Amino acid sequence: MTAAEVLQYLQQEIHTTVAATTDKGGLPVTCAIDMMDADETGLYFLTAKGKGFYNRLKESGYMALTGMKGKDTMSCVAVSVRGKVKELGGGLLPRLFEKNPYMREIYPTPESQKALTVFQLYQGSGEWFDLSKKPIERFSFSFGEAQAEPEGYFITETCIGCRACEAVCPQNCIDFTSVPAVIQQAHCLHCGNCMEVCPQKAVIREDVK
Repeated sequence: MTAAEVLQYLQQEIHTTVAATTDKGGLPVTCAIDMMDADETGLYFLTAKGKGFYNRLKESGYMALTGMKGKDTMSCVAVSVRGKVKELGGGLLPRLFEKNPYMREIYPTPESQKALTVFQLYQGSGEWFDLSKKPIERFSFSFGEAQAEPEGYFITETCIGCRACEAVCPQNCIDFTSVPAVIQQAHCLHCGNCMEVCPQKAVIREDVK
Protein backbone atom coordinates (compact mmCIF):
# COMPACT_ATOMS: atom_id res chain seq x y z
CA MET A 1 0.00 0.00 0.00
CA THR A 2 1.13 3.54 -0.71
CA ALA A 3 1.10 6.22 1.97
CA ALA A 4 -1.91 7.84 0.29
CA GLU A 5 -3.81 4.52 0.38
CA VAL A 6 -3.04 4.06 4.08
CA LEU A 7 -4.23 7.60 4.88
CA GLN A 8 -7.42 7.03 2.91
CA TYR A 9 -7.99 3.75 4.76
CA LEU A 10 -7.51 5.58 8.04
CA GLN A 11 -10.04 8.23 7.04
CA GLN A 12 -12.65 6.01 5.40
CA GLU A 13 -12.46 2.70 7.25
CA ILE A 14 -11.31 3.77 10.74
CA HIS A 15 -12.35 7.43 10.78
CA THR A 16 -12.30 8.02 14.55
CA THR A 17 -8.82 8.22 16.05
CA VAL A 18 -7.23 8.99 19.39
CA ALA A 19 -5.02 12.04 18.92
CA ALA A 20 -2.20 13.10 21.21
CA THR A 21 -0.76 16.56 21.80
CA THR A 22 1.19 18.07 24.70
CA ASP A 23 0.16 20.76 27.16
CA LYS A 24 2.22 23.76 28.28
CA GLY A 25 4.02 21.59 30.79
CA GLY A 26 4.99 19.05 28.15
CA LEU A 27 2.55 16.43 29.43
CA PRO A 28 0.55 14.31 26.97
CA VAL A 29 -3.14 15.01 26.35
CA THR A 30 -5.40 12.76 24.25
CA CYS A 31 -8.76 13.28 22.62
CA ALA A 32 -10.96 11.57 20.03
CA ILE A 33 -10.77 13.20 16.60
CA ASP A 34 -12.51 12.16 13.38
CA MET A 35 -10.47 12.25 10.19
CA MET A 36 -12.67 14.10 7.71
CA ASP A 37 -10.71 13.67 4.49
CA ALA A 38 -7.42 12.34 3.13
CA ASP A 39 -5.38 12.62 -0.04
CA GLU A 40 -1.77 12.19 -1.14
CA THR A 41 -0.80 15.36 0.77
CA GLY A 42 -2.10 14.30 4.17
CA LEU A 43 -5.09 14.11 6.54
CA TYR A 44 -7.76 16.73 7.19
CA PHE A 45 -9.73 17.25 10.38
CA LEU A 46 -11.51 20.08 12.13
CA THR A 47 -11.93 21.45 15.61
CA ALA A 48 -13.53 24.40 17.36
CA LYS A 49 -11.28 27.39 17.93
CA GLY A 50 -12.39 27.61 21.56
CA LYS A 51 -11.07 24.17 22.49
CA GLY A 52 -7.86 23.35 24.30
CA PHE A 53 -7.02 20.98 21.45
CA TYR A 54 -6.94 23.96 19.08
CA ASN A 55 -4.57 25.86 21.35
CA ARG A 56 -2.24 22.88 21.70
CA LEU A 57 -2.11 22.40 17.94
CA LYS A 58 -1.29 26.04 17.38
CA GLU A 59 1.40 26.09 20.06
CA SER A 60 3.26 22.95 18.99
CA GLY A 61 2.34 22.46 15.34
CA TYR A 62 2.64 18.75 15.93
CA MET A 63 0.41 15.79 16.79
CA ALA A 64 0.27 11.99 16.83
CA LEU A 65 -2.74 9.73 16.38
CA THR A 66 -3.77 6.10 16.31
CA GLY A 67 -6.89 4.47 14.89
CA MET A 68 -7.97 0.84 15.10
CA LYS A 69 -10.47 -1.32 13.24
CA GLY A 70 -11.52 -4.84 14.16
CA LYS A 71 -13.98 -6.85 16.24
CA ASP A 72 -11.25 -7.94 18.65
CA THR A 73 -7.49 -7.84 19.09
CA MET A 74 -6.75 -10.70 16.70
CA SER A 75 -8.79 -9.19 13.86
CA CYS A 76 -7.44 -5.69 14.38
CA VAL A 77 -5.73 -3.30 11.99
CA ALA A 78 -4.06 -0.30 13.61
CA VAL A 79 -2.68 2.77 11.87
CA SER A 80 -0.50 5.27 13.73
CA VAL A 81 0.63 8.62 12.33
CA ARG A 82 2.76 11.44 13.72
CA GLY A 83 3.75 14.69 12.13
CA LYS A 84 3.33 18.39 11.50
CA VAL A 85 -0.02 20.18 11.33
CA LYS A 86 -1.12 23.54 9.98
CA GLU A 87 -4.36 25.48 10.18
CA LEU A 88 -6.16 25.97 6.87
CA GLY A 89 -9.11 28.01 8.15
CA GLY A 90 -12.74 27.64 7.12
CA GLY A 91 -12.40 27.42 3.37
CA LEU A 92 -12.63 23.62 3.28
CA LEU A 93 -15.58 23.36 5.70
CA PRO A 94 -18.21 22.92 2.92
CA ARG A 95 -16.23 20.01 1.45
CA LEU A 96 -15.70 18.34 4.81
CA PHE A 97 -19.35 18.77 5.81
CA GLU A 98 -20.42 17.27 2.46
CA LYS A 99 -18.22 14.22 3.07
CA ASN A 100 -19.25 13.98 6.74
CA PRO A 101 -22.93 15.02 6.86
CA TYR A 102 -23.31 13.99 10.51
CA MET A 103 -21.41 17.17 11.38
CA ARG A 104 -24.54 19.17 10.54
CA GLU A 105 -26.25 17.57 13.53
CA ILE A 106 -23.51 18.92 15.77
CA TYR A 107 -23.11 22.33 14.10
CA PRO A 108 -26.45 22.82 12.30
CA THR A 109 -26.29 26.49 11.24
CA PRO A 110 -23.79 28.63 9.35
CA GLU A 111 -23.49 30.77 12.45
CA SER A 112 -22.55 27.82 14.66
CA GLN A 113 -20.08 26.56 12.07
CA LYS A 114 -18.07 29.76 12.43
CA ALA A 115 -16.53 28.21 15.54
CA LEU A 116 -14.80 25.61 13.38
CA THR A 117 -11.49 25.60 11.56
CA VAL A 118 -9.75 22.97 9.43
CA PHE A 119 -6.31 21.55 10.09
CA GLN A 120 -4.13 19.42 7.84
CA LEU A 121 -1.59 16.89 9.03
CA TYR A 122 0.64 17.62 6.07
CA GLN A 123 4.01 16.02 6.80
CA GLY A 124 4.75 12.93 8.81
CA SER A 125 5.38 9.24 9.09
CA GLY A 126 3.42 6.30 10.38
CA GLU A 127 2.99 2.59 10.72
CA TRP A 128 0.49 0.00 9.55
CA PHE A 129 0.06 -2.94 11.95
CA ASP A 130 -2.24 -5.87 11.08
CA LEU A 131 -2.76 -8.59 13.67
CA SER A 132 -5.31 -10.41 11.50
CA LYS A 133 -2.49 -11.73 9.30
CA LYS A 134 -0.41 -14.82 10.12
CA PRO A 135 2.37 -13.88 10.65
CA ILE A 136 1.51 -10.33 11.60
CA GLU A 137 2.03 -7.61 8.99
CA ARG A 138 3.58 -4.23 9.62
CA PHE A 139 5.24 -1.53 7.55
CA SER A 140 6.24 2.10 7.85
CA PHE A 141 5.30 4.93 5.51
CA SER A 142 5.88 8.66 5.17
CA PHE A 143 4.30 11.58 3.32
CA GLY A 144 4.82 15.28 2.69
CA GLU A 145 8.58 14.94 2.14
CA ALA A 146 9.11 13.32 5.55
CA GLN A 147 11.39 10.30 5.65
CA ALA A 148 10.34 7.07 7.35
CA GLU A 149 13.20 6.14 9.65
CA PRO A 150 14.04 2.49 10.39
CA GLU A 151 12.71 1.30 13.74
CA GLY A 152 12.97 -2.12 15.31
CA TYR A 153 15.57 -4.85 15.74
CA PHE A 154 18.34 -5.60 13.27
CA ILE A 155 21.06 -8.26 13.17
CA THR A 156 24.60 -7.03 12.58
CA GLU A 157 27.69 -8.59 11.00
CA THR A 158 28.80 -10.09 14.34
CA CYS A 159 26.09 -12.76 13.95
CA ILE A 160 27.60 -16.26 13.65
CA GLY A 161 24.38 -18.04 12.65
CA CYS A 162 24.03 -19.96 15.91
CA ARG A 163 20.20 -19.69 15.78
CA ALA A 164 19.91 -19.01 19.53
CA CYS A 165 17.19 -16.49 18.70
CA GLU A 166 15.06 -18.94 16.71
CA ALA A 167 13.19 -20.48 19.64
CA VAL A 168 12.30 -17.14 21.27
CA CYS A 169 10.87 -15.38 18.19
CA PRO A 170 7.06 -15.45 18.57
CA GLN A 171 6.45 -14.85 14.85
CA ASN A 172 9.24 -17.07 13.44
CA CYS A 173 10.33 -14.11 11.38
CA ILE A 174 14.12 -14.56 11.40
CA ASP A 175 15.62 -15.79 8.14
CA PHE A 176 18.63 -18.05 8.71
CA THR A 177 19.41 -18.81 5.06
CA SER A 178 22.40 -16.47 5.25
CA VAL A 179 24.85 -15.19 7.85
CA PRO A 180 24.20 -12.76 9.37
CA ALA A 181 20.60 -13.84 9.82
CA VAL A 182 17.93 -11.34 8.80
CA ILE A 183 14.86 -10.25 10.72
CA GLN A 184 11.88 -9.95 8.39
CA GLN A 185 10.71 -6.52 9.45
CA ALA A 186 7.25 -6.92 7.91
CA HIS A 187 6.40 -9.61 10.47
CA CYS A 188 8.37 -8.56 13.56
CA LEU A 189 6.54 -7.75 16.83
CA HIS A 190 9.49 -5.71 18.19
CA CYS A 191 9.45 -7.83 21.36
CA GLY A 192 13.24 -7.75 21.78
CA ASN A 193 13.64 -11.44 22.67
CA CYS A 194 16.30 -11.93 20.01
CA MET A 195 18.48 -9.17 21.45
CA GLU A 196 18.14 -10.58 24.95
CA VAL A 197 19.34 -14.09 24.07
CA CYS A 198 21.99 -13.40 21.41
CA PRO A 199 25.35 -14.64 22.79
CA GLN A 200 27.25 -12.46 20.30
CA LYS A 201 25.28 -9.26 21.09
CA ALA A 202 24.69 -9.11 17.35
CA VAL A 203 21.15 -7.71 17.58
CA ILE A 204 20.68 -3.96 17.88
CA ARG A 205 17.60 -1.76 18.25
CA GLU A 206 17.00 1.26 16.04
CA ASP A 207 14.64 3.89 17.43
CA VAL A 208 12.86 6.75 15.68
CA LYS A 209 14.64 9.98 16.61
